[in-house]
Amino acid sequence: MLLPVAISVLIGATAQRITGMGFALIAAPALVILLGPFDGVVIVNLCAVLSSLLILPRVWRDIEWRRFSWLTVPALVGTVAGALLATHVPAPLLQVGVGVLVIVALTVTLVVTRTSHVASGPAPALIAGAASGVMNAAAGVGGPALSVYAVGTRWSQVGFAATAQPYFVVIGLASLIGKLGATGWAVPALDVGTWPVVIGALVVGLALGEFLNPRISHRAARLSVIAIAYVGGAAALADGLIDLAG
Repeated sequence: MLLPVAISVLIGATAQRITGMGFALIAAPALVILLGPFDGVVIVNLCAVLSSLLILPRVWRDIEWRRFSWLTVPALVGTVAGALLATHVPAPLLQVGVGVLVIVALTVTLVVTRTSHVASGPAPALIAGAASGVMNAAAGVGGPALSVYAVGTRWSQVGFAATAQPYFVVIGLASLIGKLGATGWAVPALDVGTWPVVIGALVVGLALGEFLNPRISHRAARLSVIAIAYVGGAAALADGLIDLAG
């Protein structure tokens, strides 16, 4: 079981370093299947926060702190709203709604970007941050909302990838604290030997991403961000539909 866990973490960390996002979307499905829903999600949250913290020193000078604040404050509010929403709406229905919203919003945004219109100012960031917080707390997919915002505002890939790291640290910690607090601070019941493998795979993945990052064009990285966002929306939609059908 350790090998597929390590591979999932490694690939997720590599994507996070190159594109600025994607760790949870890539690693979560495999880890939840292999470790169970609670342990898998907690490990994903822990690794996502740790990976962003490790990336931070490498991208610090490119972080756009004003955009970070515009996104983070409403995201924290959205996290609370999403948690409350999750307690009143069945999880499969939430996942279907989030999946449809991500796919439609990203598609519309891509169509709009073919015109000369560019979204600007704090309003789009506030909306994207709130949506990301709600989606992250309700269905565990907060990244795609940022992708929609990045595409709609023509945000540079360098600025996006850098600013996303402190953002994911903040909302990741908020989500992690919420989950652990709700379960009486129970930690994943993993074998002691599992932790070095997970952390080692994370570090190797980040090192691989560091090596590949300057060798991949910004256009390719941006297309990867869009693709990851679509995959995240589609995965949430499919998972919700399967649960509803079952």
